[in-house]
Amino acid sequence: MDQTTANTQSDTLATADVSDQSQQPQEQQVDFQSLIPEDYKEEKSLQNFSNMDDFVKSYLHSQKLVGADKIPVPNKMATDDDWKAVYDRLGRPETPEGYKYNLPNETKLEESTLKAFSEEAHKLGLLPKQAQGIINYYNSIDEQSEQNALVNEEAAKAEAEVELRKEYGPAYDLKIAQARNLATNTFGADFLRNTKLADGSVLGNHPQVVRAFADLASKISEDGIVQGEATSVMTVKEIDSEIESLTQPGSAYWDKTHINHRKAVSEVQRLYELKNQS
Repeated sequence: MDQTTANTQSDTLATADVSDQSQQPQEQQVDFQSLIPEDYKEEKSLQNFSNMDDFVKSYLHSQKLVGADKIPVPNKMATDDDWKAVYDRLGRPETPEGYKYNLPNETKLEESTLKAFSEEAHKLGLLPKQAQGIINYYNSIDEQSEQNALVNEEAAKAEAEVELRKEYGPAYDLKIAQARNLATNTFGADFLRNTKLADGSVLGNHPQVVRAFADLASKISEDGIVQGEATSVMTVKEIDSEIESLTQPGSAYWDKTHINHRKAVSEVQRLYELKNQS
């Protein structure tokens, strides 16, 4: 075989190899949905798969769940009994009395309120942890509300004091004492301290209320003065009579060596101040 013939055969073989490779069948993408039998093509669960790999993974996962403790989710056609069965499986107490709560010492939740809440929680299928969470939330907002109320009350009290001090000037302390004594004698300290107006302010701290009692105290009698913790009313004549009694000749008021001398002098000064400020 000469060189020309050998080269020709070599080229022919090379061409044949290339030809054979080009004629090999190419791998084609298969439409997974086309492999599903006609009887199952309408199954929605199968329509989510686009390839065999995903289908196999899903199948293996479902096999692992076989025998596991599963709770079926009721559909929209489920009855109350169906839902009750689910609640019980999830861990709802058998009865409303089965709910036990951890309550702070200062809670304002009464026993009757907790009982009503437990009944509703049981009806709704709440787990003990969920019910406790709601109780905790209620206590937290209740505590925050109390703190806010105290802050607002103190702010309103300070604002009222500024307003009345500006109005009464040097007579502020006397006016407030008269108003407080008369109001306490009329309504009681608890009522004044615990009664709140529509704006949330405490009755005894509201400037209009204080002003009204201060004005009333000064008008109880033509020359009346409200004084003392017992909230009694002294007239100017009574004050003069008391001063006269304390300053009689030979009394402690005049005797500097007497044990009650300073007390008598202080009381006479106080009475004169009341008389002058009336």
